[in-house]
Amino acid sequence: MSWRRGPGRTARGRRVVPTVLAVVLLAGCGVPVDDEPRLVREPPGRFPTPSGTTTADPAGRADEPFCFVRDDGLVVVNRGADGLPGVDAHLQHLLAGPNTAERRDGLVTALPGTVAVAGATLTGTVATVEVRQAGEETGRNDEVLAFGQIVCSLTQRPDVDSVAFRRDGQPLEVPRADGSVSSLPFTAADYRPLLHR
Repeated sequence: MSWRRGPGRTARGRRVVPTVLAVVLLAGCGVPVDDEPRLVREPPGRFPTPSGTTTADPAGRADEPFCFVRDDGLVVVNRGADGLPGVDAHLQHLLAGPNTAERRDGLVTALPGTVAVAGATLTGTVATVEVRQAGEETGRNDEVLAFGQIVCSLTQRPDVDSVAFRRDGQPLEVPRADGSVSSLPFTAADYRPLLHR
């Protein structure tokens, strides 16, 4: 009968030895063995940033994108800014037109005079631009470029995916680059044929 008990003790021994060995090794490595989980506190200061990770500019600088007109197409330019403004302020900067250097580079604007803009708001990722009735004698017929400037400029922003136009609170139909009209929110793709490479 004793030959049957021997293997049983040996099997139990095989299970106990690795456990004891693990405890001894951990204690030997300086890792304390606790009965309960231990609270770990965050180290003071900021976590280091791995090299190659994009971080915000410490000075808060940003590129403010604009689409202006050259010949019969749209050109994207970026101006350095202290920070990306809200969509309404961005739109007001666009309405002010190209600066001196941009004009020297041959850039002009189809705004204002073609589209009378009252302001813009952002809901989610859709910028809504309120348009007033333009005067009857604007002397311009480049509405496609004007609306394209607005859509192209605002959708260059990281927080805007599309632009909707409204008049008196109602959706407004405006022309796309292909000559069709729509009241749906517009994306940069609707005016891509007008963009100069």
